[in-house]
Amino acid sequence: MVETRLRDLREDRDIKQKDIGAYLNCSQACYARYELGSREIPLEALIALAKYYRTSVDYILRLTDEIRPYPAKK
Repeated sequence: MVETRLRDLREDRDIKQKDIGAYLNCSQACYARYELGSREIPLEALIALAKYYRTSVDYILRLTDEIRPYPAKK
């Protein structure tokens, strides 16, 4: 589940929900709903999270188990 990946990425780095919420310019409660799966994550927020965690959107969406991001375009 996407929610599990988000929580695991955040907890592995000892980051609080309110800090990720601030990064995404949303409240802690809004971000908590992303992690619970009760609110869909906007595409812009999903991309921002992938950049923040230095992984791919595919990893967050559980389309791959490879945590490393894809190489950047030059």
